[in-house]
Amino acid sequence: MSAPPHATRAGASGARLPDTQQGMRRRNLARVMHTVAARGPLSRASVASRIGLTRAAVSTLVDELIRSGLLEELGPERPGRVGRPGSALTISGRGPVGIGAEVGVDHLAVCAVDLRGDVRARTSRRVGNRGRAPEPMLADLADLVHKVTRDVEREGLRPAGLAVAVPGLVARDSHTVVRAPNLGWHDTDIGELLAPELPLTVDNEANFGALAELWLGDGAPDDFLHVSAEIGIGAALVVEGALLRGSRGFAGELGHVPVRPDGPACACGGRGCLERYAGEEAVLRAAGLPPGPGRVDLLTERAAAGDARVLGALHDAGTALGIALTGAVNLLDPRAIVLGGALSRLAPWLLPCVEGELGQRTTGPGCTVAVSRIGSEGPLLGAAHSVVRAVLDDPAGAA
Repeated sequence: MSAPPHATRAGASGARLPDTQQGMRRRNLARVMHTVAARGPLSRASVASRIGLTRAAVSTLVDELIRSGLLEELGPERPGRVGRPGSALTISGRGPVGIGAEVGVDHLAVCAVDLRGDVRARTSRRVGNRGRAPEPMLADLADLVHKVTRDVEREGLRPAGLAVAVPGLVARDSHTVVRAPNLGWHDTDIGELLAPELPLTVDNEANFGALAELWLGDGAPDDFLHVSAEIGIGAALVVEGALLRGSRGFAGELGHVPVRPDGPACACGGRGCLERYAGEEAVLRAAGLPPGPGRVDLLTERAAAGDARVLGALHDAGTALGIALTGAVNLLDPRAIVLGGALSRLAPWLLPCVEGELGQRTTGPGCTVAVSRIGSEGPLLGAAHSVVRAVLDDPAGAA
């Protein structure tokens, strides 16, 4: 169905396409790309029937997308179809790629994802970033971005953009990290310091994790609350397939919701925040285990072995998480909660407490709690796939 007169549409990239002849062409190019990406390989005739355009119109669009390196032909469709077989179209694996980067408290990571969703290059570095100045940290990140960029360019691929996931508050429609308590950052303009050659997007790691769940998760609903934990705890609410960001872009700071207002001081300046009970470091401290690489592996091993202190720490963490989630469920009414990040690996011991608190404290019908299959990969993959989605949403802009 065509848009009403004077309408505009926004894709995942945030770009608005005007309702002009040129805007209509760009929207139709996007419709072809999304259809082939979701249902391909498909013939021109199959694409035309799915999007409601004539075969001649679709052939013109397809030819443009093939010339741009966004689609490719595989040859005749498989036998058994009625009528003359057409050439099967598929998303090109030799065109643009999305570069995703993640800034963590104890690591940096970068990957490249092609339009088919395949990871084509990846690198990471273990480094302590807590309290480290942004300039050297982002210089290290730039080195990793350049490495991945060189790797994909050697394969004949071209980077279409860079998206960076950070553990902090990012001002809406900007590159500025207003506050990242676990890094010690305040009003840090990543665009100015990183100075990338590619179009840049910066967002909170929980938002990218939720988008990864939406795009890559196995049967994720269009409405859910995604909760992830590493050193901190973040959340993102997806409503009707889109992020609910809040007026300033700061929605989702579940880790700094107080569960015990008279509890210990938090890096954010508050007291008794959820992060102080259910963040990785808090759980390790309560379990009597040291921080460091492999910490989640150690927790799961000790919990599986029945270590009483570890089980007690996970019980308390799950209870605190359930209390915080109760408030979110009562206020926002999500269809489901998805546990990601380190929480996904600790779910066997956290879930009973979380579900118990939700069962006792929520006012409406039960809210499903699921475990992410993407886990700690979510922010990095979500960042890279956000660039890919922007290409699918406006392929003319990536040509």
